[in-house]
Amino acid sequence: QVQLVESGGGLVQAGGSRRLSCAASGRTFSSYSMGWFRQAPEKEREFVAGISWSGGRTYYADSVKGRFTISRDNAKNTVYLQMNSLTPGDTALYYCAATAYDYSSTGVHYSYWGPGTQVPVSS
Repeated sequence: QVQLVESGGGLVQAGGSRRLSCAASGRTFSSYSMGWFRQAPEKEREFVAGISWSGGRTYYADSVKGRFTISRDNAKNTVYLQMNSLTPGDTALYYCAATAYDYSSTGVHYSYWGPGTQVPVSS
């Protein structure tokens, strides 16, 4: 069992940066690949970024590639999402999630989810 809690959300101006954190409980954190997803108002949830259990592989949605960076610190049971050059189109509720798959950008493959942290981006 893994419990996840996101933090770091908050209002940011367009062009600004924000770093989200996701703290995990449980000894098995390092055995899970992790992902960040987001859901904007009246839109479907979408994949943002993923990282393998070791941190050796990362992958991104095209919409954030080159602007967002996912990383993890297994010693701290934490995964991060550094977001740069934010636009109003990035406004969403951001979730972290854990999966036993080596790689997946599909939400149904993720077994554990945090409650989310809101990131509004003003123009």
